[in-house]
Amino acid sequence: MTQPARLVITPVNGFRQLSDFIRLPRRLYAGMAGYMPPLDMEQRALLDPKHSGFYSHGEGQYFLAMRDGRPVGRVSAQVDRLIEKTSPATGLTPTTGFFGALDAVDPSVVKPLLDTAAAWLKSRGMTKMLGPWTLNSNGEYGIMIEGQQALPMVMMPWHPPYLGAAVEAADLGKTMDVLSYQMEMGPEAEAAHIVPRTLQVGEGRLGALSVRKLDPRNVERDGEILRSLYNGTWQDTWGFIPYTHEEMAGMIRDIRPILKAEHFVLVEQEGAPAGVALVVPNVFDVAGDLGGAPSLLGWGKLGVRLLRHEFHSARVILLGVSRKLAGTALGALLPALLIRELMNRGHELPYRQIELGWVLETNLPMRRLIERIVPEPCKRHRVYSREL
Repeated sequence: MTQPARLVITPVNGFRQLSDFIRLPRRLYAGMAGYMPPLDMEQRALLDPKHSGFYSHGEGQYFLAMRDGRPVGRVSAQVDRLIEKTSPATGLTPTTGFFGALDAVDPSVVKPLLDTAAAWLKSRGMTKMLGPWTLNSNGEYGIMIEGQQALPMVMMPWHPPYLGAAVEAADLGKTMDVLSYQMEMGPEAEAAHIVPRTLQVGEGRLGALSVRKLDPRNVERDGEILRSLYNGTWQDTWGFIPYTHEEMAGMIRDIRPILKAEHFVLVEQEGAPAGVALVVPNVFDVAGDLGGAPSLLGWGKLGVRLLRHEFHSARVILLGVSRKLAGTALGALLPALLIRELMNRGHELPYRQIELGWVLETNLPMRRLIERIVPEPCKRHRVYSREL
């Protein structure tokens, strides 16, 4: 009787193995219903230590699971020094380590990968393993539990249905679910009326407020406004790790070729930033049929589609409100005003749908606001933990 091939887990070293690590999900999940591979280029910006802003404040190690000389699974283990600057309300401690980038050809590969990540973290003094975060909570987030057939979305991980169950079988327990909701775009969409039409920025009791788009001549400045308001809004939220200046600058640099002024909503109160939101076009709309590594012809098609801005969906990736307005009626109203402004831009942007992602299941005020329009989430991702 032929013995099953032994599973060997090795640390990733060098450009070639890193390339195998980046490409692995599209090789494992090719042909699975609902899966669409992201561009390798996009994933390299997220994972490559030479490009990822994470490595300015963290360290990590990638691992590949090999069987018969072929990679059949992957995982990352990482430690983020920014935790030392976070609030106790985040639930994170200096001895919380993380795993991420978890993908496997079948459930049998998952526990050995997670045990390897746990051993690496324990050797660095960590007492708890949390994840998957790639590489922290400002990157890709959670195991997809529901929504495999939903619209693929930029910077949103996809996993087969068996992966979550395999993680739980590896002695990790659920810590938090994050939810995503899909809304229809356009000024006539129901979501555009989540606040009364009588409440208009610049009019009546909102007369002290004004709204503007991204200033193309001052993108870096607007990026810093976005970072400051985002960090201030969520700093006492579970799992929060602040965006650094380098990470925000890197994100803006990466999305700038597809960034339009209309993607940025800034509400100001007497000239001071009060609330901000950033929406990013869904790259899958223009690259999903080209594979993770397009041919020369494919790159040509992608270039034409980008020039024509042939997107039909987008995702709100960051939203923030000034800490000065916390606990006020205006502070509570601003998220709805920001979302409505994005909806109203349907006549300027070609999108039919917009996705609001990674809403904590415990964030009941935000959920109530969204679920007035969209009663059920389109996707659910789960974060797990294990004591080491």
